[in-house]
Amino acid sequence: MPTENSQKMINATILSEFSLTGLNGTTTKERVILFSFSLLCYSVILLVNGALIVTIILEEKLHEPMYIFLCNLCINSIFGTTGFYPKFFFDLLSNTHVISYTGCLLQVFVIYSYVATDFSILTLMAYDRYVAICRPLEYHSVMTKHRIVLLVCFSRLVPFLCQGIVVIMTSKLELCGSHIGKLYCENWSILKLSCSSITTNSIVGFMVILFYCGHDLFIMCSYVPLIKSALKSREGRRKFIQTCVPHFLCLLNVTVALLFDLMYARYGSSSISQSVKNFMAIQFLVIPPVLNPIIYGLKLTQVRNSFLSLCTDNKQFFT
Repeated sequence: MPTENSQKMINATILSEFSLTGLNGTTTKERVILFSFSLLCYSVILLVNGALIVTIILEEKLHEPMYIFLCNLCINSIFGTTGFYPKFFFDLLSNTHVISYTGCLLQVFVIYSYVATDFSILTLMAYDRYVAICRPLEYHSVMTKHRIVLLVCFSRLVPFLCQGIVVIMTSKLELCGSHIGKLYCENWSILKLSCSSITTNSIVGFMVILFYCGHDLFIMCSYVPLIKSALKSREGRRKFIQTCVPHFLCLLNVTVALLFDLMYARYGSSSISQSVKNFMAIQFLVIPPVLNPIIYGLKLTQVRNSFLSLCTDNKQFFT
């Protein structure tokens, strides 16, 4: 007669896939509408981010630290959303919403590292603006090509390392369930399926969250001398409005979207309808990737003019 613990071990051993229950109860009509909206949203994300990437790569005058960081921000948006939308499209067209165990952990890694990398890049952009406005005479000696390469690599590798540790620790857990009540795989939802204690996982996850909250704190602190310096001259105010305001809007956009999801995942009410839960779960995969390049494209005159110039040149080439 198997004991309860042995049954849990069996359940954990044979688990090979997860069931995503976020779409349960949706009608065919609702799925068609959701598919159309999601396809439009993903197309806009690829278009606006891709346009900014191509513009920055092709225009030599945009090969400056701030624009290089912006290009990486757009690349990261495409990377992160690609970890969600293709699988989501497949689920909308299918009656079964399952994902393999390996695929689930991979999706967790991609989505979480996307968010962490966003914070890292926004921190680099804040540092770049601090040096440019508060220490303009030292800017080119501080922001050298070698240092920019190191900073970009750092902004990629550290999030990958942090999320790699989180995913590896999650993969070691014995799970007694396979139902995830979301549209995609999320680490906290997997942890709640564990048969054993998740204290260590929670502590490590909390440390990672604190680490990236520290990024936010660093950015906010960097804005104090930035504002003081900007108020001293008309040129400083112009630089601040053109480059720091869009940066702050992007930071606010990402932070609010992520905290909204994190807090709801842990403390949200179960009485809220599934459609509202779904929106809360994916809004950080919809709003920041769409708005960030648009905010920068509209606010940064040099980027906007370069994009319009490229469009005009291509139009003349084809006519």
